[in-house]
Amino acid sequence: MADSQGRLAGFEEFEKPQPPEAAEPAAEREQAPLPVDAQGQVTSLEGRTVYVIDSHSLIYQVFHALPPMSSPSGQPVGAVNGFTRDVLDLLENHKPDFLICAFDHSDDTFRHEFYPEYKGTRDPMPDDLRPQIGEIRKLLMAMDVAILDLPRYEADDLLATIADRTEKLGGTCVVVSSDKDCRQLISDRVKIYNIRKNQFYDADALLKDWGVRPDQVVDFQALVGDSVDNVPGIALIGPKIAKELLEKYDTLDGVLDHASEVSGAKRRENLMNGRQAAEMSRRLVELDRNAPIEIDWEACRIRPFDRKQALDLCQTHGFRRLGERIGALNFATTVEPPTVEWTTDYQTVTSLEQLQSLVQEMQQQKHVAIDTETTSPMPRWAEIVGYSFAWKPGQAYYAPVRAPQGDPQLDPEGALEILRPFFENDQVAKIGQNLKYEMIVLRNVGVELRGVAFDTMVADYLLDAGQRNHNLDDLAMRRLNYKTTKISELIGTGKKQKKMNEVPVELITPYASQDADVPLRLFPLLHSELAADDLASLYDDLEIPLITVLAELEFNGIRVDVDLLGELSKKHGKRLLELEKEIYEMAGRKFNIDSPKQLGELLFQELGLPVLKKTKTGPSTDVDTLQQLAIQHPLPAQVIAYRQSAKLKSTYVDALPLLVHPETGRVHTSFMQDVAATGRLSSKDPNLQNIPVRTEEGREIRSAFIPGTPGWSLVAADYSQIELRVLAHFSGDAAMLEAFANAEDIHTRVAAEVYETPPDEVTSDMRRAAKAINFGIIYGQTAFGLAKSLGIDKGLAADFIDAYFARYPGVEEFLEKVLADARKKGYVTTILGRRRLVEGIRAANQRNARNRTFPERIAINTVIQGSAADLIKLAMIQVYRRLKESGMQARMLLQIHDELVFEAPPEEIASLCEMVRTEMTSVGELRTALCVDIKTGANWSACEPWLP
Repeated sequence: MADSQGRLAGFEEFEKPQPPEAAEPAAEREQAPLPVDAQGQVTSLEGRTVYVIDSHSLIYQVFHALPPMSSPSGQPVGAVNGFTRDVLDLLENHKPDFLICAFDHSDDTFRHEFYPEYKGTRDPMPDDLRPQIGEIRKLLMAMDVAILDLPRYEADDLLATIADRTEKLGGTCVVVSSDKDCRQLISDRVKIYNIRKNQFYDADALLKDWGVRPDQVVDFQALVGDSVDNVPGIALIGPKIAKELLEKYDTLDGVLDHASEVSGAKRRENLMNGRQAAEMSRRLVELDRNAPIEIDWEACRIRPFDRKQALDLCQTHGFRRLGERIGALNFATTVEPPTVEWTTDYQTVTSLEQLQSLVQEMQQQKHVAIDTETTSPMPRWAEIVGYSFAWKPGQAYYAPVRAPQGDPQLDPEGALEILRPFFENDQVAKIGQNLKYEMIVLRNVGVELRGVAFDTMVADYLLDAGQRNHNLDDLAMRRLNYKTTKISELIGTGKKQKKMNEVPVELITPYASQDADVPLRLFPLLHSELAADDLASLYDDLEIPLITVLAELEFNGIRVDVDLLGELSKKHGKRLLELEKEIYEMAGRKFNIDSPKQLGELLFQELGLPVLKKTKTGPSTDVDTLQQLAIQHPLPAQVIAYRQSAKLKSTYVDALPLLVHPETGRVHTSFMQDVAATGRLSSKDPNLQNIPVRTEEGREIRSAFIPGTPGWSLVAADYSQIELRVLAHFSGDAAMLEAFANAEDIHTRVAAEVYETPPDEVTSDMRRAAKAINFGIIYGQTAFGLAKSLGIDKGLAADFIDAYFARYPGVEEFLEKVLADARKKGYVTTILGRRRLVEGIRAANQRNARNRTFPERIAINTVIQGSAADLIKLAMIQVYRRLKESGMQARMLLQIHDELVFEAPPEEIASLCEMVRTEMTSVGELRTALCVDIKTGANWSACEPWLP
C-alpha cells in the first residue's frame, strides 16, 4: 500500500493532466454552509475539492530526500520541516476546500490476518524518523488540518474510503500520493497528485503508463506482485505480460480461466498453478473503500485558525521561514503573537555641539550600547552613515554623518574626532549586537574600539547554540516580545534596494536608535541567564576576548594572487570542455550535464543503471550515488570530475577575485561565532573553510594565497589529530593515551591492532581504514556506513568495529557516559563548559551503542568537536596577546578549523613559530599532550615543515 520507503515507483514521464477545476478558491471566499439532511449528514460536495494526503508515504519521501536537520534542542526535524512545507504548498498553490491527512495506525492490519508475511521485507522505521511523526501531527493540529487514522487499516484504505464518499457526494477528490496502489481509485472525479513532480495522474496517464484501465489496476498488480510490500504475484509475469494478458482476457479471473492458452511453458505453468497466490495478491492490493470511519466534513474544511500555537511550534523547531509562511496564509486569522509597545524617546543629533555634550555624558556611564549604520554588510567595504547610542532604556540618539541632500548630517571627520575619546575609553563598557562589525568599521577610519564588554548576539548563541538565528530582530521577538523595524522596510530589496545613506534621516533615526536600545534592554536578561547557566566565565574569558581577535583577522585579510587565479580559471575552463566532450561521447549525445533531470534520464532510462535512491524530484544523482554507479559504468565518474572542477571554478577560482578589496588587495572573510552549534567558527564572503586540502585542484587554489608584503612568508600552524586527543583525554583509555604518549601515529597504531599486524607492515589502505574507524565510529558510524566509505564487505566492517572497541574499551565507556549524562541533564558540555541542549537520547536499554540516532550523534559530536573548538579559540586569544606584547610585525590572518595562518618577515619566522607552538600546546590541561605541526612557505600550498 503506502510506499513507506519513499519510492516514486511507476511515475514515468507523461503529459500532465490539468488539476481539477474547483469553485472559487476556499481561501478567498466566504465558505457557504454545507448542505445536510435531517440527521446532520452532508448530502452534497458538488463543486468542492477534497485533497487527502497519504501521510506516511510523504513523510518517508521527505525524510530520505532532505539532508538531516536538527531543532535548537538537537532533535531531528527534517521530516517535520519537509512535510509541513508540502502541506503549505498544497494550501497556497491548490487552495483545496477540504484537506485530510491520513495516517497508518499501526504495523499490523487486517491483511496480516490472512497473510502474516505482508510487508515482511520492509525495514523498520528509522530511529531518527520515529519521534518526528508525533511532531508532525502536533503541527497539523495547530494548523487545524484534519487527521485520520484507524486501527487495523492502512492509510491507503482511508484514502480509498474518502475518495469513494467524495465521489458519491458529487465532489472531486485529489489523492496526494506516489503510491501505485492508489491508481485503482482513479475515476472522472478522483485523480492522483504526485507532489514531488507536481503532476496530476488520471486514467489517460495510467493507460499510457501501464496500458490498463483503473478498474484493471488491482488485477494488474495481483499478476505482477510487489516486492516492496511482499505481495507474491505470479512468477515470470511482469508489467508487459500482465498488460497483454489483461488486454486479451480483461480481468484476473479471465486470465486464470484461460491460463492454459498462454504462450511460454513455464509462464503457462505458473499461471495454471498460481490461482491461489493471485487471488490472495488481489486481496492484499485491493483497497477497502468502506473502512468504518466517520468523516466530519465540516472539521475537514480549510478555515481560519489561530496561528500562535503553530508559530510557537515553528519557533521550538527552529523553522523561521515556515513560521513566516504560516503567518502569511491568507485565510489565517490576524491573531499575532503578543507584543509589547515601548514608550521611546529617539532623537536625531543635529550639531557637533550636541554630540560633544552627549559624549561628555556617555563618558560618565558604566555601560553604553552602540551601533553604526553603514553602506555595506561587509565591514571592510563599509562607509559609516551614522552612529547610535543608548544608556537608558527607551532613550537613544542617532548621529548621522552621511544622508540625502537637505537632511541633517554632521561633518564625518568632526564627528569622529568628538567620538574618538569615547570609543577608545576602555573604562566605559560597550554593549551591542555583533560588536565585531563595529570594531572593523571603526578601525577602517582609524579608531580602536575598546571596552567591548557584552555582545547580545554571542550571548544568545552561548545560551542556545541550536537556535538558527541570533539576529537582533529574532532576539527582540523571542526575548522581549518586541517587533522591530526590519532593514528591508528602509532600504527595500532586489534591484531597487537603496544604500543606507540614501534613506531620509527621519526614517533612519528610529531604526538606528532601536539597534542600540534593544541590546541595552537585552543586556540584563542575557547577563543573568549566562550566570545562571554557569556560562559567564566561558563568555567573559573566551567568547568576548575572541571578538577582538576575529576583528583583527578580518581587518588584516589575506592577499590573493589574482593573476594566478586567472590562469587557473582558464585551466579549469579548458578541463571542463574536455570533460564535457568525453561525457557526450560516452552518452552518445549532448545533454545538460548540470541538469539532474536530464542526467537521471540518461543514467537510469537510456543506460539502464539502477536507481539507488530517490529525492523530491526523482532518482538521485548526488555524488554518493554517482560513486556507486561508477563501478558499473565510466560516465558517472566523469560527471563527478566535471562537477568538482565546475564547483571549484565557480566557488573559488572565479569568485575570489571579485571579493578582493580594491585598496588592500586582500580578501577579508567574515568569521562567524554564532552559526555552528558545536562552537566551531565558520566563515563567509568568502567561505575559506571548505577549500580542498588533499586534491591537486585544492592545492592549486591554496597556492593563490600569499603574503601581503614582498619577501615575507606564510606560517601555518595545525593541531595534529586534536579531536582524537580530546577523545583520549575524556575517555582515559589506556591504550590510546599510551599511543599519544609514545608519539605514535594513532592511525597506524589502530590499523596494527585491528588487523593484528606489526606497525611497520601496515599498508596505506590499512591506515586509511583505521583513520575512517577513528573519525567515524566515535560519531556513530555503522558497519554499513563504514563498509560503504571503504568499499568493503559489511561483515568485515562490523569486525573492524568490534575489534576497535575491544582494543579501546575506554572509548565505548566514555561514549555511553556522554549519552547517559545527556539523557539525564538534557544537555552536553565541552571541555570549557559550553552547553548544547539535546533532547531525544534513548535509555541505555533502548539503544544499540553501534547504531545511534541523530540526537545521540549530535551529543557526542558536540562534546568532542566542541572541545577542540574551545581549545583553538583559547589558543587564538593567547597567540594574539603574545603578538601584541612582543611588538612583532607578524600578523594572524586566518583560522581554518584546527589551523591558524600567519604572515611574517623572514627575521621573525623562528621566533613566531616557537611562540605559536608554545601557546597552542599549552592551552587546557589534557591527559595527553597537544601537538602542533608548523609549516612555512611562499604561499599557503607551498608551506613545508618548519624545523627549529
